[in-house]
Amino acid sequence: MSREVAVIGAGSWGTALASVLARNGHATTLWAREEEVARSIMEAHRNPVYLPEVELPAALRASSDLARVVRSAGVVVSVVPSQFVGAVMAEAVPHLAPEALVVSASKGIEINSLRRMDQVMDDVLSADQMARFSVLSGPSFAAEVAREAPTAVVVASRDQESARSVQHLFQNRSFRVYTNPDVVGVELGGALKNVVALGAGVAAGLGFGHNTRAALITRGLAEMTRLGVAMGARRDTFSGLAGMGDLVLTCTGDLSRNRTVGFRLGQGESLESILGEMRAVAEGVKTAEAVVELARRHEVEMPIASEVHAILVQGRSPREALDNLMSRDPKPEQWS
Repeated sequence: MSREVAVIGAGSWGTALASVLARNGHATTLWAREEEVARSIMEAHRNPVYLPEVELPAALRASSDLARVVRSAGVVVSVVPSQFVGAVMAEAVPHLAPEALVVSASKGIEINSLRRMDQVMDDVLSADQMARFSVLSGPSFAAEVAREAPTAVVVASRDQESARSVQHLFQNRSFRVYTNPDVVGVELGGALKNVVALGAGVAAGLGFGHNTRAALITRGLAEMTRLGVAMGARRDTFSGLAGMGDLVLTCTGDLSRNRTVGFRLGQGESLESILGEMRAVAEGVKTAEAVVELARRHEVEMPIASEVHAILVQGRSPREALDNLMSRDPKPEQWS
């Protein structure tokens, strides 16, 4: 059944998801903050800033008028960078239909409040909208999704009927969607993996190869799981698409912005110069600070995240950070 859908955020990921929905036959409108981006999508069927290499469906609409985009939508998909979700959604909510189904596809933690995106949404959505709220996450580079490469993701909701509704909304022959009731775990998996990917990029930038990458992925997953369980997530969620799946993709793929930032740090560039050249957001840079504070509050040891944070914030050299990890006291593989 065709639905009217608003996608808020015309970065690469938002544009890719809007493409999936438009190809599925839904009347899809993409909100872009930049007027030139909206105009190009409408006229040239391309996003010239965030996804220039992919031709977009002719049926996909775009606008820089947020109220107009969301007003008549039965489904609203938020794909705004995590640090701006609260402000943008607060602006959108007065124009939302009360029965609108809201989906978050942003991966991150709000740095000032340490809140997940579902907690940010809880401040602005009605109780009924929150009861049906869903989260979409999993291993999915935007450019590959937009080119219709076979991809599997997961949608989490506390209301399984809503999860199935979002599943059917997005699913097609190249975009497979699974459901999961663990909103907390899926949210945290999508956010925490970006911090580990920064570390994997640093190791690659230092010239280390497969052994080091495998160690970082495996022990990074252990850290993610420890914190997730302490925050109320299900352990098995981190073995799935939002955990291990997204972690492997982000730590190994050349399209990963977080891995790229880490790689350049490992090569000796400064964080300021790297970020100054990027239009897209590497969520892990902000998330690292939030993760270290969450780990402290929940008394969870996260050595990889702590060393990544020290590189980003304290100016610790990548080589020293790696040496610190390798020289820690020996431990059993499974520990709390």
